[in-house]
Amino acid sequence: MKKILIANRGEIAVRIARACREMALASVAVYSDCDRAALHVRAADEAQPVGPNPPTESYLRIDRILDAARRSGADAVHPGYGFLAENHEFASAVRAAGLTFIGPSPTAIALMGSKTAARDAARRAGVPVVPGSDAPLAATASDDETAAAAARIGFPLLVKAVAGGGGKGMRTVVDPGDLLHAVRAARSEAASAFGDAAVYLEKRITRPRHIEVQLLGDEHGTVVPFVERECSIQRRHQKVVEETPSMAVPPALRAAMTDAAARIARDVGYTNAGTIEFLLDQDGSFYFLEMNTRLQVEHPVTEMVTGVDLVQWQIRIARGERLDVDPAHTLVPRGHAIECRVYAEDPDRGFLPSPGRILHIHTPGGPGIRDDSGVTTGSDVPLFYDPMMSKLVVWGDRRSDAIARLRRALGEYVVAGVSTTLPFFCWLVDEPAFVAGDFHTTFLDDLLKARNGEPFTRDAPEVEELAAIAAALHAHLAEQASADRPSGPSPWKARARSEQLR
Repeated sequence: MKKILIANRGEIAVRIARACREMALASVAVYSDCDRAALHVRAADEAQPVGPNPPTESYLRIDRILDAARRSGADAVHPGYGFLAENHEFASAVRAAGLTFIGPSPTAIALMGSKTAARDAARRAGVPVVPGSDAPLAATASDDETAAAAARIGFPLLVKAVAGGGGKGMRTVVDPGDLLHAVRAARSEAASAFGDAAVYLEKRITRPRHIEVQLLGDEHGTVVPFVERECSIQRRHQKVVEETPSMAVPPALRAAMTDAAARIARDVGYTNAGTIEFLLDQDGSFYFLEMNTRLQVEHPVTEMVTGVDLVQWQIRIARGERLDVDPAHTLVPRGHAIECRVYAEDPDRGFLPSPGRILHIHTPGGPGIRDDSGVTTGSDVPLFYDPMMSKLVVWGDRRSDAIARLRRALGEYVVAGVSTTLPFFCWLVDEPAFVAGDFHTTFLDDLLKARNGEPFTRDAPEVEELAAIAAALHAHLAEQASADRPSGPSPWKARARSEQLR
């Protein structure tokens, strides 16, 4: 393996390009028309176009991704997360083209990517699952058959898409009279998001925590689980803050959950990186929820407390190397890490996307701070894709230290030109329940409902904010002036090109 095509964009593509450079591997970015000057394109050694802006005509086109790999001479493909990362047909096509797919086998992706098939796999491994329907609801099921299936499970319940994730194709049903409408709505959204309208029913556990276990598996039968991640702070079923370890998981429960996760992975012959997700009940019982057959958005918090580079290990496993990570290190966290997903969204307008040009950005620094970003000053945030700009990750010896560091880092983070979720995080980090670690999967939605539209941003900017705005304007004007002057080629690009010609 000498050259890796990164079949993604944004911060995860930048992250993978950095791992390639550290491993002395060439990297190839792909880009749509609006991403021609994006940061991930500049982070890679070379780049290939894959089509117009809509993802269905670019990043989701298997033929165009493989053609870009052929043109660039890449011998491996890393899918990142999202787009084609959990598409077993893509993994098969990559292998059929004679390239290495940096991820699990197509068989494992197909099996564990189906939530109903994954539930069956968990049962076979002796892991409890959330009560629900054992198969997708038939597309031809009558209203009476659907109602009878729901009655057997009991209310409240969830209608969930068999494919995909991220809260899409999911509806909560409390009143039986709302069931049929929820099923129709979930099917429609699932078909639009994943090309698969299949849904199933699942019991809704009251006030659970969402706990997940990171895994690595090699081609030689070794599976290593990592310390759990706490992912209960969600908005409309979408994670916004993750941390590790969980305040709700004592060592004995950690051992039981990580063992259960590893059992499932071994039973299905899983390789590369993946994550088993659980729901943790208030009485300490846990239930298998689903598996993500890819790298997770929140993987940096695991790296921060274990010192293991998950992306580099993905590449090493794909090269056939043996996994020699010591579970004694992966299951005993060193300190505490918290991640905030920074989106170009306006929290004062119901978190509506805020596309546009970033006139100025200043990221925080100092000990224990990591910012995985896909943008910089001058970057455009397009309408066509997920509006996540970056992931702010902090580390501390204790959770209280990590929160203090996060509070400080949020105060240093400045973005001008687009609205972001930074004011929302500044509010959340001071919420007593967050500080105490006392939350569940509907905790954030409940808090936001109680705010009743109260704005997160202050009416009058303070001196520091005025200074930031002035700095942004100055930087923007300086950038325009620089663009009018001729300049030589980037020494980074020059070096990369010279190395390609050797």
